[in-house]
Amino acid sequence: MKEPIIKFCGNRSLSDLTKTTSSSATHVGFIFVRKTKRYVRPELAGRWVRQIRPKQKLVGVFIDPSIEEIEEVLHFVPLDVIQLHGNEKVSDLLKIKESFGLPVWKVIHHQQNGKNQMEVFQGVADGYLIDSKIKGVSGGTGVRFDWEAIPEYRDIAFEQGVPCLIAGGVTPENVAELIAYRPEGIDISSGIEKDEQKDLSKIQAITKEVERNVASISRR
Repeated sequence: MKEPIIKFCGNRSLSDLTKTTSSSATHVGFIFVRKTKRYVRPELAGRWVRQIRPKQKLVGVFIDPSIEEIEEVLHFVPLDVIQLHGNEKVSDLLKIKESFGLPVWKVIHHQQNGKNQMEVFQGVADGYLIDSKIKGVSGGTGVRFDWEAIPEYRDIAFEQGVPCLIAGGVTPENVAELIAYRPEGIDISSGIEKDEQKDLSKIQAITKEVERNVASISRR
């Protein structure tokens, strides 16, 4: 098993970003969705990035954004990936890709006929993030879905030649169970937090568990 993508998302302070970028994560994310608790102003995120100069790829999370919203963020933050977490259509992804020339990842909600949705976005989405969906909750939920479904999602993404990350309720205590399903990537936010701040001990525990379990699977 190859090393999975590890994305630590929801960075909302310089301290958060300092902790997540000190790890072996491959990606770090910012939420650019107003009225969400992890929303960060683009100019602040840009300032932190300039100060830290992270080695990780930068992911910006949006919900049904306008082209102007993304333009504003990119003015401050040199994103590597745009992640869409709303009800975007294929035409929206095409417009965003044409406008900015960046990879676009699309969230797929497990409870909403997810596998069919992946077929709809085939050839357009550059990656998927599988998450649970709770009525009335925008963005990530912090709640895990039925991980027994992971192999199907993973195989569909593999056939499309794009990565598939698993999100929702991933913690240091259950990440070993998740790795057993051999996901290509994991996306974690609340699972590495304590008192609404990124927690270095949890970050280290997650990365250590991932490395240990990937190595164990690779030896089989």
